[in-house]
Amino acid sequence: MRFRKPASTDGPAITALIAACPPLDRNSRYCNLIQCAHFADHCIVVEKNGRIIGWVSGYRPPSDPAAFFVWQVAVSTEGRGQRLASRMIKELLVRPAQKGVKRLITTITADNDASWALFRGLARDWDAELERQPLFEREAHFAGVHATEFEARIGPLNDKKLQEEQAK
Repeated sequence: MRFRKPASTDGPAITALIAACPPLDRNSRYCNLIQCAHFADHCIVVEKNGRIIGWVSGYRPPSDPAAFFVWQVAVSTEGRGQRLASRMIKELLVRPAQKGVKRLITTITADNDASWALFRGLARDWDAELERQPLFEREAHFAGVHATEFEARIGPLNDKKLQEEQAK
């Protein structure tokens, strides 16, 4: 398996991977292309035998530069059971583009057990707290058509633990 930055030509494969990973929200093909082209330093793919089997997109919020926001995590059925999601996020956080990150944030619906397990595991691995609070509410933000998204915050991140991850 090869962990690498995405290229713009990966857009179609990433779109297909996301579509094959319900309940993930499907972004437009153009959105996935922009993430690959403009945010490659903050995104990662895992490639196996020439196929993309894992994807994490993220960014550093301009209003909170000490944070890294995980936008989307997708792992194909072939890649499951290998801790790929956790490994991709850890790989992203040790890149030079994430220097100075002190907390990891994301949004997760209450019923997404796999994502909650992933982020609880990351908090445990880093000896950090995981906080949860509603951020985007069903009625106020989604006009009743999408479940409330809870912000999950992990931090402060332990620099020593991140360095240990980089050394692995």
